[in-house]
Amino acid sequence: MTGFARAAGTTGPVQWAWEVRSVNGRGLDIRLRVPTGYDGAGETARVALQRALTRGQCQVTLSITRPEAPPRVRINETLLASLAASVARVPLPPGMSPATLDGLLGIRGVVEADEEPAADAEALSRDLAQAASHLVADLVAARRDEGRQLGAILAGQIAAMERLTRAAEDCPSRRPEAVRARLAVAVAALAGAGGLDGDRLHQEAVLLAAKADVREELDRLQAHLASVKDLVVGGGGIGRKLDFLAQELGREANTLCAKAGDVALSRIGLDLKAVVEQFREQVQNVE
Repeated sequence: MTGFARAAGTTGPVQWAWEVRSVNGRGLDIRLRVPTGYDGAGETARVALQRALTRGQCQVTLSITRPEAPPRVRINETLLASLAASVARVPLPPGMSPATLDGLLGIRGVVEADEEPAADAEALSRDLAQAASHLVADLVAARRDEGRQLGAILAGQIAAMERLTRAAEDCPSRRPEAVRARLAVAVAALAGAGGLDGDRLHQEAVLLAAKADVREELDRLQAHLASVKDLVVGGGGIGRKLDFLAQELGREANTLCAKAGDVALSRIGLDLKAVVEQFREQVQNVE
């Protein structure tokens, strides 16, 4: 789920640039950094990302550069002349000085600052919105390219887990004669302890057989791997589901190791646990 995209352009005298960085995340977390007054453009980018993505931490940045130019001011000469004429007609009390030019210029409306034309602001807003859409499309394309490479890695890990599951299925220690031999040793040890009747020995043998049986774990491993393959083939927003299945695969692999009564089966279980952990780490990168 890592990716980077950039979109830049110019609207009139204003230069702008969008940037977005995406890293792994369990959910979708979008963080915006936009200049004051451009919250609307930031929300446009947020909505576009929410529609396109389901997982990942995204950092979106908008930079605006305006050329330095002296402020454009205009004196309302008509208003200034009217104020001067009106002040001149007012008789002043003794000790009061007549109005000066700087005083008249300080009156609201005499000096006016030209604002940015509304048409320029609308054009800038439109360009930023279009660029945000292209930005998200480029990010999705970058993540898709990474996904194609990741798919080959996941396919290899799935194949390895299937191979190890089959190896556990076919392990010689699971053959009936091997199980009987281990049970005979265990029962003999119990009988040697003394004080146990035949019925108790039979019960202990049944318990040992149940604990040593990994049939249930193997069935669940096969079922989870089938679900994983179906999700990978189907595509879409499968990251969270794969994350859950990876946890379930790890749980079954742990149980397999715990119940293995043979070194060979235990080694297979440990190898399976290692591959499942690698798979779980890679799944964090899946959308």
